[in-house]
Amino acid sequence: MDTRDYLNRKKDIVDKALDTLLPGEDEYPQTLHRAMRYSVFAGGKRIRPVLTMAAAEAVDGNGDDVIEVACAMELIHTYSLIHDDLPAMDDDEMRRGIPTCHKAFGEAPAILAGDALLTYAFELALKGSRKGEEGPAIRAVGEIARAAGSMGMVGGQIVDIESEGKAVDLAMLEFIHTHKTGALIRASVRSGAIIAGSDGEMLDSITRYGEAIGLAFQITDDILDVEGERDLIGKNTRGDEVRGKATYPAVLGLGESKRRAREWMDIAISALEGFDGKAEPLRCIARYVVERRW
Repeated sequence: MDTRDYLNRKKDIVDKALDTLLPGEDEYPQTLHRAMRYSVFAGGKRIRPVLTMAAAEAVDGNGDDVIEVACAMELIHTYSLIHDDLPAMDDDEMRRGIPTCHKAFGEAPAILAGDALLTYAFELALKGSRKGEEGPAIRAVGEIARAAGSMGMVGGQIVDIESEGKAVDLAMLEFIHTHKTGALIRASVRSGAIIAGSDGEMLDSITRYGEAIGLAFQITDDILDVEGERDLIGKNTRGDEVRGKATYPAVLGLGESKRRAREWMDIAISALEGFDGKAEPLRCIARYVVERRW
């Protein structure tokens, strides 16, 4: 299977859906909608929505049937990036090779754009999940809400901020990574599988895959911040080191970080042993997550 071709095809589907689903730039209030679209279409790999679609396909569902939920995952991810970049958080001026949202539109519009993307994500998730049975739909939206809130991404973010410049052990580091990044990736695969009708052992396996790939993804991000190419990443490297962030290279060193990223990749792939060829995209994405250069 050609992983890049698969990712590009799914990315095109997601981008077209996002373009249709998001309010137009000329729709009032224009500043807010321009800021939302600016950040959503600033680039990005669309890994989370692609994982949602791939997980649905792996359990004999149709990826197109979960497109609204997949787009909701991307909107939540984008909102988190807008807020992460704010002066009160990481104070980044560049994201994906262009000025961050608050640099392009101002702090207040950026905050509101993030708020709007988060709330609209749940509107989309409800709309999309209602295509199936009510029970799975409610479960999927609950998964997404938990992953985005204080028990997931936001909880990981506050611990990450409070840990800056402090000595952090491996247990704390894994808490940050599994919540700040891993929770939304886990919810991406689980929501796709749940809406497609998966339950029991199959859903447990998808969950283990999501947890493992979430850690592999964030460890690789940590590594790329140290040795990635600025032009490919789209922002300055070594920002984590400057801010005293809790990262795998800082705690364990580059060599051990790379070993652990591949170890989590192997765990993710092993979780899919009971699946047939329909899960091959998930296996390929696990490898891509670790081998990518940006």
